[in-house]
Amino acid sequence: MGTLDERKKKILQLIIEDYINTAEPVGSRNLARKYNLDLSPATIRNEMSDLELLGYLEQPHTSAGRVPSVAAYRLYVNELRNNPGALTKADIALITNSFNDRKRSIDDIFKATAKILSRMTKNVSMVLADKDDTAIFRYIRFLPLNDEQAILVLVTDNGHVDNVTVDIPEGMDAKELDYLAQRVTEMLKGHPLSDISDDLLDSVENSVNEDRILFVMLLNTIRRMSRNHVEHKVFLGGTKQLLNQPEFRDVERAKALLGILDEERVVRDLLGAGEDSGLRITIGSENKFSGIQDCSMVRATYRLNGHVVGTMAVLGPTRMEYSKVISVMDYLHRYLQTIFATGNLPMLLSEEEE
Repeated sequence: MGTLDERKKKILQLIIEDYINTAEPVGSRNLARKYNLDLSPATIRNEMSDLELLGYLEQPHTSAGRVPSVAAYRLYVNELRNNPGALTKADIALITNSFNDRKRSIDDIFKATAKILSRMTKNVSMVLADKDDTAIFRYIRFLPLNDEQAILVLVTDNGHVDNVTVDIPEGMDAKELDYLAQRVTEMLKGHPLSDISDDLLDSVENSVNEDRILFVMLLNTIRRMSRNHVEHKVFLGGTKQLLNQPEFRDVERAKALLGILDEERVVRDLLGAGEDSGLRITIGSENKFSGIQDCSMVRATYRLNGHVVGTMAVLGPTRMEYSKVISVMDYLHRYLQTIFATGNLPMLLSEEEE
């Protein structure tokens, strides 16, 4: 790890890994008790003080323990890049079993990639694929955040996802939200987004007599998506898993992150392809968007015949399990590059077959 001596490297590595596992600041006494370092708590404390002076550790205001800084994670990640570790046989089987030998489109590959990526890393997965003007409305759904807010999700047949945080009218429960979503879905399912006109939405409004404020908001969201179908498709996975992380239990913090994920233009910019087609890792303040400056992102861009065909990324707290994320991304990167290079696009298992 950089120019640190071996003892400082070992202590910093243990602090990072302990914090990743527990989300609790690490103290010298706890470090000495949990790990066989053959060092006294006083010696560990002195080393931790040196690491703090060097900018690798920080002290939260309310704790006597220390947490890793962005610089510490950067050293740790750079070390992992040289030796990311191997996936288990079970992990590899989980990935390869998500695909079979029948050919389908690149979009299908990315749709499955988003699903398996979020499942294996327990963080948000983001996949950016090429434009498709034939997207067809599939369904809408409300995912309650609390008694006052819910995430409205709109999904198309090709996996395109749009979501926005909405206010729930007072007194409206989850069953009523589900009923409203079902009614609208029944009327719009099967329509190409490009055909969802104001006249069609007006006919839906005249047929549904639920809460007017919520319904108008709902139609405006659908109208926005159908009119502004973006140049690329975005597949998201694992949003609810990220909200379960301790870092995002604060509602305002979670809303800020969801606001970033809600804006496809921002997500496209976030995943914008670089010159390098390999893995790229940005940590904390290295990210340019303020809403994710307490997050880390591991990203890979894929090219076919010299052209970008898509980008995938994992977004999570800076405390993410880098070793697992990098190993999964590295394996998927090589696996998908082989598929794209050979043109062997396997057909994915359907949801019913999984």
